[in-house]
Amino acid sequence: MSTDTTTKPMDTELFGRSVSFEYSEHWLGYSLLILRVVMGWVLFQGGIVKVLDPSWSASGFLLNAIPEGNPLMGFWSMLATDYIAIIDPLNAWGLTLTGLFLIAGAFVRWVAFWGAVMMLFYWLAALQGGLMAGLPLAHGWVVDDHLVYAALLFGLGAFGSGRILGVDAYLEETDVVQNNRWLRYFLG
Repeated sequence: MSTDTTTKPMDTELFGRSVSFEYSEHWLGYSLLILRVVMGWVLFQGGIVKVLDPSWSASGFLLNAIPEGNPLMGFWSMLATDYIAIIDPLNAWGLTLTGLFLIAGAFVRWVAFWGAVMMLFYWLAALQGGLMAGLPLAHGWVVDDHLVYAALLFGLGAFGSGRILGVDAYLEETDVVQNNRWLRYFLG
């Protein structure tokens, strides 16, 4: 990796508008690596404590901690009563494995997508009211940490951050991926 800190131009179109800016590939690489590992650690830590605690269950949260006025209250209750045998392992192992895969830089696009889906479910669980109430959350309006995590995971997948000192860089060079280019949608 070059230590050259010169900037490079980027020209793109966002929302039908031309956008141009300069960026440093050097610092962008470090930033994406750090963001991927840190986000991976947050998810891994959130999951492994659940995996290692045999008494942990999402049912307590789903039945008792969803804010009053949540527009999906019936959905959360249904998950806690009828589907908890699926929800508990999906939650605990989903967080743990998503975190590990992000740290390793393996299948980053795939796990970033599912990690963002998990974060959107957590965001929905934090709603205290619907659209007409301004989408209030426990700690503000519309945006909370779960939405920030979902956006960060989207960015990590979009940039293909698993290619930066990650397993995905190796996997993309294998014959299997070279002969099946569609597999790159899961890597990166």
